[in-house]
Amino acid sequence: MRALVVFESMFGNTQAIAEAVADGLSTRMEVDLVEVGDAPMSVPGDVDLLVVGGPTHAFGMSRPSTRQSAAQQAEQATTELVSKGRGLREWLATLGDQSRAVAAAAFDTRIKNPWIPGSARRGVEKNLRGQGFAILTGSQSFYVSGTPGPLLEGETGRARQWGVTLASARQAGVHQIT
Repeated sequence: MRALVVFESMFGNTQAIAEAVADGLSTRMEVDLVEVGDAPMSVPGDVDLLVVGGPTHAFGMSRPSTRQSAAQQAEQATTELVSKGRGLREWLATLGDQSRAVAAAAFDTRIKNPWIPGSARRGVEKNLRGQGFAILTGSQSFYVSGTPGPLLEGETGRARQWGVTLASARQAGVHQIT
């Protein structure tokens, strides 16, 4: 079995989570980890599980305007952006309808605050479902302390364990993870 993990990351937090998820997946399957700018325009035929994640910007997936804002913040902090080109929203639009049953799961990074609504993972999941992917429920949010981060303590460990859970569920043919 093979997994493809595609991520978008501005300040490196989502990249760290994607790496941890890929590490967990690799305990049970082969894994390719790809930044969205380098992601293939269609899901390769040997992929059994697609995991997609990005940062939550303005209550959802990033847009050109929110990525520009992140670039300005990075410039002020003298930090280099990880994802400099297209985002998940644009990449997902290139995939089109997936006629074969590929399982998929979504994740995001976001500030841990119950008063702030919205989530990039919900938008990713909706896009994937609309394109015919079999969604493995149990998508996850991983938390940062502020817009540029850092990740809260324990989040990479939680992400790795989620990767193990996804791989196990996919191998078992399960579509719901509780």
